[in-house]
Amino acid sequence: MSTVLQPAGQFVEQASNESMHKGSGESVVKFGVVGYGYWGPNVVRNLDQLDGSTVVAVCDKSPTARKRIHKSYPHVKVVSETAELMSSADIDAVAIVTPVWTHFELTKAALQNGKHVFVEKPFTSDSAQAEELINLAEKKHLKIMVDHTFLFTGAVKKIGQLLDEGALGKIYYYDSTRVNLGLFQHDVNVIWDLAPHDLSIIDHLIKETPEAVSATGQTHLNSHEDIAFITVYFPHKIIAHINVNWLSPVKVRTTLIGGEKKMLVWNDLEADEKIKVYDKGVHISSPEGVRNLLVNYRSGDMWSPQLEQIEALKQELAYFVDCISNNHAPFNDGAAGLRVVKLLEAANESVRKRGALVHL
Repeated sequence: MSTVLQPAGQFVEQASNESMHKGSGESVVKFGVVGYGYWGPNVVRNLDQLDGSTVVAVCDKSPTARKRIHKSYPHVKVVSETAELMSSADIDAVAIVTPVWTHFELTKAALQNGKHVFVEKPFTSDSAQAEELINLAEKKHLKIMVDHTFLFTGAVKKIGQLLDEGALGKIYYYDSTRVNLGLFQHDVNVIWDLAPHDLSIIDHLIKETPEAVSATGQTHLNSHEDIAFITVYFPHKIIAHINVNWLSPVKVRTTLIGGEKKMLVWNDLEADEKIKVYDKGVHISSPEGVRNLLVNYRSGDMWSPQLEQIEALKQELAYFVDCISNNHAPFNDGAAGLRVVKLLEAANESVRKRGALVHL
């Protein structure tokens, strides 16, 4: 299928009805994509390959990026201005894969033009922006999905299953280290760059509403924090801690989840056994034990559950297409994005107050 851009800013089919059908012949969701930098090519590739969707147009201000798009996807319209994409009647949904400071205006324009929106994390630069977009989407009966890709990985899905089954027992803590050397961002600090991954996972897995946040951090190379330590407090003595760092000599992606019955280690850099569940724990058998510190240690087997081998982004985008086609509300919607933004705001505020507790 080839397309031309009419003066009115609408993409008109030059084939009969090919853009409405793909693969099995069922109608598909037609996407426009804004941004073809680091993550954009992955979004375009998956949307182009899915049976339930097709990419009509991609927008990027960079001439180099536009050449790359045209070379890889000659059937896709390439534009330099977002207005051309947003106003097209031939586009059902827009994927926004751009820096966070652009998310609000681009998402608002897409919603105002009747488009469903898939937007990269974090959702917006502040909670007021997120709330406005959520209200606009509800008013126009449109879907917002925030790209919390890790929720669709085999590892997080398996952890969620284990928690739902009670395999770990009562949860004590979530402790994550997400560090590497770079990539330094010029518009956000390391909290807003790396912490949304873990905060979205915590929001998804821990079925409690966070009560407070404490965070410390420091700037070394520019005005943005490049290392930070975040603690999130939940009811029932559940605590989450996140270490994010752009100045680590090694890349580490390790999460510990401690439970009353079992404990879990998730090393996302492992090729095979990403998750290991340890039948280890401690318990105190009597009130007298509490006073006398008589602790019983339990050490049992370790096992590594089999994980679903999938590309998380492909499954996430397929889920978004299904939500649009069948009018379902995605669980990683604007409200989920807002909850993460509120935690990021609280962490930033706490850093400015040198670790003071910020209540939510």
